[in-house]
Amino acid sequence: MSPATLESYLVVGAVLFALGMVGFLTRRNMIIMFLSAEMMLQGVAVNLVAFARFRGDLGGQVLVLFILTVAACEAALALAFILMLYKRRKSLDISVWQELREPDQDPVQDEEPLPDAPKPEDFQHLTPAGVQPPGKEETQEGSHA
Repeated sequence: MSPATLESYLVVGAVLFALGMVGFLTRRNMIIMFLSAEMMLQGVAVNLVAFARFRGDLGGQVLVLFILTVAACEAALALAFILMLYKRRKSLDISVWQELREPDQDPVQDEEPLPDAPKPEDFQHLTPAGVQPPGKEETQEGSHA
């Protein structure tokens, strides 16, 4: 592998790492933050493989296999954790999760708060067919009796 080729691989790895870091630090969505962290890991993996190929030993490539194994396990655990958090709060915004901080830290207030969630649209409901159950005497507007 020529030095120019090594430099190009290192540049690609550095760009992947930098894009992942920018995405992790600027986004508030947990899934985007998780994918940005994965991008940083892949940037490091590209650099390790490039150095291993350049030096002619397999140490960097073996380390990349461990990184990929750990990243796969991390992906499964992180996505399960994200789904659990979403079910609890109905939001993937990281600023909603102030109680996950250390106990001795003060909560952080965002300078630009999130907009209010849009109200669900109220669709028209059809009247149920059949006999109305006893005890439910509701007047239904628009029903055709």
